[in-house]
Amino acid sequence: MTRAGEETYEAYERSGRAGDEPAVTTEGMPAWLDPVVRAAGAVQPHQLSRFLPPADGGGRQSAVLVLFGEGARGPELLLMERAGTLRSHAGQPSFPGGALDPEDGDPATTGPLRAALREAWEETGLDPSGVQTFGVLPKLYIPVSGFVVTPVLGWWRAPSPVSVVDPAETARVFTVPVADLTDPANRATAVHPSGHAGPAFLVESALVWGFTAGVIDRLLHFSGWERPWDRSREVPLDWRA
Repeated sequence: MTRAGEETYEAYERSGRAGDEPAVTTEGMPAWLDPVVRAAGAVQPHQLSRFLPPADGGGRQSAVLVLFGEGARGPELLLMERAGTLRSHAGQPSFPGGALDPEDGDPATTGPLRAALREAWEETGLDPSGVQTFGVLPKLYIPVSGFVVTPVLGWWRAPSPVSVVDPAETARVFTVPVADLTDPANRATAVHPSGHAGPAFLVESALVWGFTAGVIDRLLHFSGWERPWDRSREVPLDWRA
C-alpha cells in the first residue's frame, strides 16, 4: 500500500511525522480504555484466532492500527473501505495497515509500531504524532494472503483530519462508534460460500467482516464490552469476497 507520487518511506520521514522511536505506554489515557489495556496484556494468541503464524517463521510481516478515538457519540474506531476496483477484497472495510518496510525496523520489536503509523499516514493522512500506542496484540495470520499481522492498539490523543489519500486503493475513511459495534442489532455471522463463518458488523452503511471483524469481536469480548447477540443471524458473502 503506497501513497501516489512522492509517497515513499523517505517522504514520510521528510514530512516530520516519523518522529522518535515509537513506544508503548498507557500514561494519561482515558479510564474508559482501561478494559482494553487489560485485555491486550492478558489475551493469548489462540484466544484471538485459530489462524496463527507458521511455526517455521514464514509469512509476510505486516501491521494494522486499531485506533480508538473519542467522537460526538463517545468512543469510536477508525476504519477505511477498500476501493471497489481492487482485485482483492474490493469494498471491504479494514483497519489502516500494510506490510513492514525494511526501514520500519525489527518485526520483533518496534517495527510493527512504525509500520502501523506509517501506513495509517499513507492511507488516511493521519498525523502519527497525535497517536499514543498503548498495546500490541499477538501476531495473527491471514492464510489467503500469507500475511503475519500485528494489531497495534492506539489512542487518538490529538485527532487530526483524515480522508482518502489514494482513491485507487481506498474508497472512504470513516469512524464507527463503539456503541454501534456493541449494539446487538448491528451484529451478524458472515458466511462465505467456502463454508467459513465469522463475526460481522453492519455499521456506517458497511459490512465489516473477515480479519477486521474478528479483531473487533475479540476486543469487545475480552474487554467486557460485548453484549449478547443473535449468532444465528447470517449474512451471506459471495465468491468475490
